[in-house]
Amino acid sequence: MDYSMSQIFMIVGFLAAAYSIVANDAIQTLGTFLSSNSKRPWWVLWLFASSIMVAVIIYSWYQYSGDVSYGRLSKKFPVPETFTWIHAVPPIIIIFLTRYGIPVSTTFLVLTVFAPGALSAILTKSLLGYAVAFVTGMIVYVLTSKIFESRFLQTSHERAPNYWVGLQWVSTGFLWSQWLIQDLANIFVYMPTRQLNVTTMLGCVGLLVLVHGAIFYRRGGAIQVIVNEKTNTTDIRSATVIDFIYALILFFFKNLSNIPMSTTWVFLGLLAGRELAMAIRLNHRTKSGTMSLIFSDAFKAGIGLAISVALALGLPALA
Repeated sequence: MDYSMSQIFMIVGFLAAAYSIVANDAIQTLGTFLSSNSKRPWWVLWLFASSIMVAVIIYSWYQYSGDVSYGRLSKKFPVPETFTWIHAVPPIIIIFLTRYGIPVSTTFLVLTVFAPGALSAILTKSLLGYAVAFVTGMIVYVLTSKIFESRFLQTSHERAPNYWVGLQWVSTGFLWSQWLIQDLANIFVYMPTRQLNVTTMLGCVGLLVLVHGAIFYRRGGAIQVIVNEKTNTTDIRSATVIDFIYALILFFFKNLSNIPMSTTWVFLGLLAGRELAMAIRLNHRTKSGTMSLIFSDAFKAGIGLAISVALALGLPALA
């Protein structure tokens, strides 16, 4: 079968996006789940996450007449008349940045190349997401750290009651579904149509399931370090609370508008607010050490934003 250069760039872009976005964004979403279930077989966690992903994609495909992005690509991100090398570059860059543990926003890096004019709207919603998540994390953990997190820290060596396992898997399922609704657009923007037939949809689903298997087998890779270095995230009880708050914030923004946003910034904002609140309330870490950790994560995310803006503005001029 002969392929045009446009088709080749489209396929390369889709494959690179399928891997890089899972490796970078998805692991940030499932990071606490992996940390607190590190003793469980990787394939059990993979099957759990994959079954939810399949259900979310099939539901969108059915509900939105073949559109698996939940309508987030409907207007601002039309299919390019021709796919070129500039469309394949962003996910390849994400792969390299992920190797160094840089939590870049795939939304900025991928979608702004397809529609540079949407950068302002995406950035505004993402910054709002960071602020809302930071404030929410601060308020929740200032109010509850003394009651709950201090006890979690003191009893982290003990086995948590079995009901926490069920609670965490429920909160993770809720969170994972909300992340998929937000970020599937970053992968399926490489499709030649917004309305997929059943064969194409099932083929894409199968590919994504295999990619998830590779990432879960590696237990998350370099991005997982960002989660592991935060206070007590390997405790299933703390992980459950983080996931549930994160999911509620994403649910709020899903209903706010169809404009894509950076889930990475929401994630970092929540962890930053949590860390600062716990440093204030529990004194388990110095304030300067906490601020250094927060600014380190923000700096890494800022690198991704700078690269995104450069690509969005620079690549079209090179085409």
